[in-house]
Amino acid sequence: MDVRDAVEADAGRLAELAGAPSDVMRNLVHDRTVRVGERGEEIVGFVSFDARAETVHVTQIDGDDDACERLLSEPVRFAEREGMAVELLVPESDDTVEAAVQAAGFEAGGPGPTFEGVPTVRYRLEPKG
Repeated sequence: MDVRDAVEADAGRLAELAGAPSDVMRNLVHDRTVRVGERGEEIVGFVSFDARAETVHVTQIDGDDDACERLLSEPVRFAEREGMAVELLVPESDDTVEAAVQAAGFEAGGPGPTFEGVPTVRYRLEPKG
């Protein structure tokens, strides 16, 4: 899988993956750091993140098992270079993302907020060293 920066033209495919409107995903591409994973010409996953204070916040991640695991390494790598922690909220029903965060060494930090009736779990990865 190849990883690259997302561009505005990717918004339609990102919307399909996330189940969100295209204009929301277009704004995401403009407002956050967004990386997409491709196999051949097809986008199979994406991750969006931003950095504030001492923490990189993963704002959205979607794709199949392999894509999520590989794409999660993007904000982790950035955070490691900057000596920052990484945080994200994972819907309790999202086994794919939960497996990716556990494989990357994240620790569950208790319940997060509920979005559209779906409870989340807060995960955090502390900086090394």
